[in-house]
Amino acid sequence: MKPVIRTPYFEIGTKNYVFGDRLLELAICADKAAKEYDIDVMFVTPALEIRRVAENTSNLIVLATYMDTLRPGRGMADILPEGLKAAGAVGVVINHCEKPMSLPQMKKTIDRARELDFLVFACADTLEEAKAIAQLHPDIINPEPSGIIGGGNGVTPMDYVMDSIREIKSIYPDILVEQAAGITNGDQVYDFIMAGSEGAGAASGIMNADDPEAKIYEMIAATRRAADDLKKLGRL
Repeated sequence: MKPVIRTPYFEIGTKNYVFGDRLLELAICADKAAKEYDIDVMFVTPALEIRRVAENTSNLIVLATYMDTLRPGRGMADILPEGLKAAGAVGVVINHCEKPMSLPQMKKTIDRARELDFLVFACADTLEEAKAIAQLHPDIINPEPSGIIGGGNGVTPMDYVMDSIREIKSIYPDILVEQAAGITNGDQVYDFIMAGSEGAGAASGIMNADDPEAKIYEMIAATRRAADDLKKLGRL
């Protein structure tokens, strides 16, 4: 069954910054923080790492970084959707700027993901692309300009956050909208969520930190703080 995401949530991407035992250490840290702060945490990890992460954690929503659309049977070197599910993934990321896809390819991937009850997390490089992808009705859209991914500047200006949420929600109100590009600290996580983002996330902001474990706790704690303040304001 496709997971139901509680908002605000936090998303961690490992990309290829870490692998093997070190990746598992960070997954276990995120798992503990998710439980401690009672926040839904997505952990986006390469196919090779999914099974160990899924088998050694209990509070993470594990997503694959990519999948192909072939079916069981003949095929070589592709990433089989059923294989991802068997390994413990519950969803997949599509169209990250480091693994771009055409709109027809995205539609085909979303259709395959629906067959497996997978969560679909779609990335968009521009607001116009986000609006086009929204027509395909993924579960989450992360409209992050590629120019600032990994740059540590956060999404600026804040008007972009508000505009992207409004435009995407006007197409399908149930699509979750996350702002994540360039986030390096808990204050940015808090600010984006308070501005209306339903989730926040980081990859290089965590993986390149002097103390990645401390950064995971800082950002998930900021998500909890935002959730509590949204409740006080009657917005959650």
